[in-house]
Amino acid sequence: MQISPMRPEHAAEVLAIYQAGIDGGNATFETRVPTWEAFTSGKLADHRFVAADAERVLGWAALSPSSPRPCYAGVAEVSLYIHPGAQGRGVGRALLGTLIDSSERGGFWTLEAGIFPENVASLHLHRSLGFREIGVRRRVARHHHAGVSRWRDVVSLERRTDLDA
Repeated sequence: MQISPMRPEHAAEVLAIYQAGIDGGNATFETRVPTWEAFTSGKLADHRFVAADAERVLGWAALSPSSPRPCYAGVAEVSLYIHPGAQGRGVGRALLGTLIDSSERGGFWTLEAGIFPENVASLHLHRSLGFREIGVRRRVARHHHAGVSRWRDVVSLERRTDLDA
């Protein structure tokens, strides 16, 4: 497995993995995949990565700005999606570790993640790499999935970088 910057030639596979996350029902409130242009415009160009083997993209990770306000310039939101056939093989750990390293080199002091409580593997991964739970947003939004609309909770996590180190 190799980690590399996300590029336009990865578009079809990255968006297919995103669609698989939508289809799985425990990754996002989104109901459809955006265009590549809309997708990349919301992600920070220097903080987007893919993990791939010789045959395909196995997963992707990216940072998005948490706010347009200058005082939050060092705060970013994490997105991490793994191909269903590659889950449980260390792809998520490798990608999230790369994203953390990239964020620290880029001067970010806080990474945020919002994860459905049912996504136990993602919660465990984030916690194992230094994220801590800061709260649960109860029934924060309605999730429309597979023809059903229901309220969902989201676990809020953050990872702080020691700026004085």
